[in-house]
Amino acid sequence: MDIKKLFSFLSLLIVFASCKKSDPKFQIIQGEAQGSTYGIKYIANEELVSKAQIDSLLLAFDMSLSTYREDSKISKINQGDSAIVADDFFIETFKASNKIFSETNGLFDPTIGVLVNAYGFGPSHERKDLNQKQIDSLLNFVGFNKVKLNGNKTISKLHKETYFDFNAIAQGYSVDVVADFLKGKGVENGIVEIGGELLGFGKNTIDNKNWIIGIDDPLQSPEERTLIAKIKIENLGMATSGNYRKVITDSITGEKFVHTVNPKTGKPQKGNVLSATVLAPTCMMADGYATAFMVLDIKEGIEFAKNHPDLYVLLIYRDENNKVQQFKTDNFKNLIQ
Repeated sequence: MDIKKLFSFLSLLIVFASCKKSDPKFQIIQGEAQGSTYGIKYIANEELVSKAQIDSLLLAFDMSLSTYREDSKISKINQGDSAIVADDFFIETFKASNKIFSETNGLFDPTIGVLVNAYGFGPSHERKDLNQKQIDSLLNFVGFNKVKLNGNKTISKLHKETYFDFNAIAQGYSVDVVADFLKGKGVENGIVEIGGELLGFGKNTIDNKNWIIGIDDPLQSPEERTLIAKIKIENLGMATSGNYRKVITDSITGEKFVHTVNPKTGKPQKGNVLSATVLAPTCMMADGYATAFMVLDIKEGIEFAKNHPDLYVLLIYRDENNKVQQFKTDNFKNLIQ
């Protein structure tokens, strides 16, 4: 082989080597957001999405819906600025909230913010000792039927004191937003988790199986990690809501206040449901419905679940004998690994 042919042959080898794609592998992104952490795992030959892109997306999300930021759109609306034009994040959350509000006869209500703040579960964490008269007064400002999304994308409130708090649904929506971003970058198989809410799309094609998720035991201590079930998910969002950890204790009386506030009574819910795990086509809806199940009585919750076949539901509750029981919808049972 003459020298020219040798160089041509070597050049072809280099070209072929450079064109050969690496095998698909897990691409992982981790970070902090919304006062918690996030984790993303997707399958691709190379990095298709950077951490900087995810952080930028989640910052934009917070600038719309975070009540913990004074410069966010929701904070400005809560402060009474009626000229604020809602963005797509706010509008989609508003519409989804209105749907669940209607389906639960007002038991899911993001305008409960004035009471959430009063009980010390809001951004200031400052709790007030409320008597019944004060609770009734604050309830005047609660009601998703007292707010309106206008045609020009501004928000009208019947009472200026009405305070939006989308925390019961927004974190789930942020999971959907990130998952949609990944899909837009060409990712076909992945899982996104933010603050415990998650969505799995496609499959774990590397191990040739569905994404497998563990569900924590709600009665475990913070030091433990006990699972009550492992489930397989494909193109489903999952959220869990519970009153077993988020509790404020009165330093004087010792009375415990759970973080779920009943928008009908204006008081922290003290029902028999310990936790609700819901899977749905979107994580936003899973998140919102999981919160709703915490306000519904267990009998109402079971009936609600049976009337919503698109929801996969696991309810953990105490029965009349104070024994811990589980209710699973049939479709949820089919997900158990």
